[in-house]
Amino acid sequence: MNELILELTEINPREFFGQGNENINLLKKYFPKLKIVARGNKIKVYGDDELLEEFDKRFVQLTSHFSKYNKLDENAIERVLTSTDDDELNSSEKSSETLVHGVRGKLIKARTVNQRKLVDAAKKNDMVFAIGPAGTGKTYTGVALAVKALKEKQVKRIILTRPAVEAGENLGFLPGDLKEKLDPYMQPLYDALRDMIAPEKLTHYIENGTIQIAPMAFMRGRTLDNAFVILDEAQNTTHAQMKMFLTRMGKNAKFLITGDPGQIDLPRRVISGLKEAILVLQNAEGIEVVYLDDKDVIRHKLVKTVIEAYKSIEHQS
Repeated sequence: MNELILELTEINPREFFGQGNENINLLKKYFPKLKIVARGNKIKVYGDDELLEEFDKRFVQLTSHFSKYNKLDENAIERVLTSTDDDELNSSEKSSETLVHGVRGKLIKARTVNQRKLVDAAKKNDMVFAIGPAGTGKTYTGVALAVKALKEKQVKRIILTRPAVEAGENLGFLPGDLKEKLDPYMQPLYDALRDMIAPEKLTHYIENGTIQIAPMAFMRGRTLDNAFVILDEAQNTTHAQMKMFLTRMGKNAKFLITGDPGQIDLPRRVISGLKEAILVLQNAEGIEVVYLDDKDVIRHKLVKTVIEAYKSIEHQS
């Protein structure tokens, strides 16, 4: 049995090891054939050379993640320890790039391999489709890219839209004016913006039209130029809605279309405009499709469990 000694430098051992050494216990779970002992700022690992080499490589990635984000949680540990993607295992300048300095000093970054692919795709293309399940950061990363473009004066406005699918409710029977009726559908977009723009400035931007949040119907007849435009929940668009939206693109515009084909709320026999668009435009120059998956889930760890459970049912049906 061989020994590997790893030392933490410029990293708080207590924060890295986790409360009650919970992060070390996770490492033991993923490396059951190794004996792992954490004391002070050192970790001693005992086992076969091959496993020690693998542990050393993964440990470097974990310390790199901690240095960038100043925290280490179960999702991050699982991503690093289970990844077979060399991009995930090799630290790069892209992974540390801050997209936006958010509210209260929060640094908004792409946190996974596919989120970084989405950032790269948006740099190279004027139209990008981000496809993936709930919790993978499609909308959040997209809004960060839009806010970055606005702050750097690459665009003059941000336009965020969603199809207001009436999932069991009729908007006409809801109380309030049109804005009050539609705001619940747009809440995830507001939530992302509040993380990235101070409240007073965000209110000002919305009031003067620099940031516009509106349902799909409000896009009809418009030419969207000098804007970063995000169509969220695009799986709930129809053929006509998607075609209408995509043809609104004006000069100096960036279009980002996000959606989850596994969560379609359209009536039966109505084809999703997102699914159709991906097929029709898959080989079009200047358009890129980025796929995110359960490895990109950054919500509670149970979200990944839910996605995997439903995926197994869908494959059986």
